[in-house]
Amino acid sequence: MPPDLSHDSFAILAVDDSPDNLFLIESILDDPNYRITCVENGQAALDAVQQAPPDVILLDVMMPGMDGYAVTQKVRSDPTLPYIPILLITAHDQSSLVHGLDAGADDFIRKPVDVNELRARVRSLLRLKRSMDAQTAMLRQRDDFVARLTHDLRTPLVAANRMLDLCQSDAFGTVPDDAKQAIATTIESNRHLLSMVNTLLEVYRHEAGHKAITLSPVDLLKLAETVVMELAPIASEKTLTCLLCRVDHVDSLPPAAHSPSANKRALKPTQSDDTSSELSASGTLALPDDGFTVPGDHLELRRVVTNLVGNAIKFTDIGGITVTVGISPHLPPEVELPSTHDSSHPWAWVSVVDTGIGIPEAEQGDVFEWFRQGNQARSGHGLGLHLSQRIAQMHGGIIAVTSEMGQGSCFTLYLPTSE
Repeated sequence: MPPDLSHDSFAILAVDDSPDNLFLIESILDDPNYRITCVENGQAALDAVQQAPPDVILLDVMMPGMDGYAVTQKVRSDPTLPYIPILLITAHDQSSLVHGLDAGADDFIRKPVDVNELRARVRSLLRLKRSMDAQTAMLRQRDDFVARLTHDLRTPLVAANRMLDLCQSDAFGTVPDDAKQAIATTIESNRHLLSMVNTLLEVYRHEAGHKAITLSPVDLLKLAETVVMELAPIASEKTLTCLLCRVDHVDSLPPAAHSPSANKRALKPTQSDDTSSELSASGTLALPDDGFTVPGDHLELRRVVTNLVGNAIKFTDIGGITVTVGISPHLPPEVELPSTHDSSHPWAWVSVVDTGIGIPEAEQGDVFEWFRQGNQARSGHGLGLHLSQRIAQMHGGIIAVTSEMGQGSCFTLYLPTSE
């Protein structure tokens, strides 16, 4: 039966330690549309994949040295490789199949192989490969389009606001007060739109893998203090308190999991002569002033903390916001990282607790999703938390959330204290 595909040529990598089995595969898949490369061990297979990624890999499970499971895991764990369907060829029981599929294989076939079955499974995997490649190409085109669009939108928005600022300052003649108020409203709307455009551009840079972080020592305590000082005037306008806390004992947990004793001070807009003074130590095993330093990108981490504190102010009408910085020897059990991390190193954390409207329990698991705006009238464009979570994950950390309707929310940024 001829392949149920177009006349394109497909590269197939066959891996088996038996030359007879390789010859059998070549005979079964003898077709002008197939270019078959045969290797006899796992390392040779990995070398061939690196040199020229095939469209499908036919992989024997039991081989000396590196078996098929290990090869599958190494192929799947390499982020530089495109998606390559893997067909396991096995003579073992169901448990080995489960092992292989869990390792990342897409399909399996038992020895001795049936001629028609092998051909059909290869055709099926090639169709899967085509579908995945087409989806990847569409995503790249979408990312490129959005990146170009957002970049092109920024220039006219900035130019328009500059011109409106000149009009508002009577650079072209006296402007009536009503007109100035309308201009001010337009400027604010443009700034909001520019913020959305900038955030969307940053999100797509992260999603497309074009965003790189530059690691340097970052003092989370000083960073949090800077952010709170900058946003305190906004909180003051809403008659909200804005507190900065420091937890000095190294066995502390964030307020979401524990209620630590910490020294607090209010950071008000008029408090400019006192901002560099030391916070008094509390608890035992006091940390030095540089004990809250983590490796990170200062600009990106500042973006995260600013977004968390800004959201807390936005969704709080009565009470206040408390920003706490601390160190924990381990993550709370309810916090799970998407990737492994050396747990022998402590974790620094910044929690932002508010007394706002809270988040329904059903929505808490989705607050970091794309364009997740929530059901509140004051919800934004739904990109800030998604971008913040992406930045945290790029640093090997994560943002966790706990909330109760009508009682407030707690967002906690966890970061490893070592790279």
